[in-house]
Amino acid sequence: MSGLQIVAFLGALGGLGATIAATVSNEWRATSRASSVITATWVLQGLWNNCAGNAIGALHCRPHHTIFALEGYIQACRGLMIAAVCLGFFGTVFALVGMKCTKIGGTDGSKAKIACFAGANFILSGLCSVSACSLYAHRITSEFFDPLFVAQKYELGAALFIGWAGSVLCILGGTLLCFSIPCSSRKARSPGAYRGAASHSHVSSYQRGQSRSMGQRPPPDYTNASRVQHFDKNAYV
Repeated sequence: MSGLQIVAFLGALGGLGATIAATVSNEWRATSRASSVITATWVLQGLWNNCAGNAIGALHCRPHHTIFALEGYIQACRGLMIAAVCLGFFGTVFALVGMKCTKIGGTDGSKAKIACFAGANFILSGLCSVSACSLYAHRITSEFFDPLFVAQKYELGAALFIGWAGSVLCILGGTLLCFSIPCSSRKARSPGAYRGAASHSHVSSYQRGQSRSMGQRPPPDYTNASRVQHFDKNAYV
């Protein structure tokens, strides 16, 4: 099962990389103001910066002024993405310790527990990331299709799709990492179970034999010597 653990770890690690890329990206939502190709202007917005670019290739960004002036859903998405990155980081560390192909982590039982804990961290990281991306996307779509919303309307940015892909990889990698533990632990414990069953059967058979010997008297010994002594006594009488 070490091969399955390696595949799960690589998938979860790729998902963590995609989550980090989506967190620092400035393209969570985008729009274009263009009367022609030459005068095209793109407006991009992320969790940390507001950016504007043109067809020439110039891109200017400025950070959000203050955290208290931000809308609530942006702050929630920030917290969820930071939590996703932290959980993925701890999951990576625990996975390196708990995998069977590494030399650290102690016995097989302790390594199995650590690997399962790492898989849980990856799953939680994916859930936090997919929640943040879905919340942001829901806000964009609700504003875009709202006829009463008169401000600038945006479309889904590339960072949302990167975040969704990273979330799926983290969840799948963590799930495979958790499912790879029971099979390996059963293989490791099967010889001990057979030895325990053999020793139990030996003890039970010994107890049954001992109880039978104590509960019943041994049969009389009709040997040749006893028969000779018996006939000699009758002969003298």
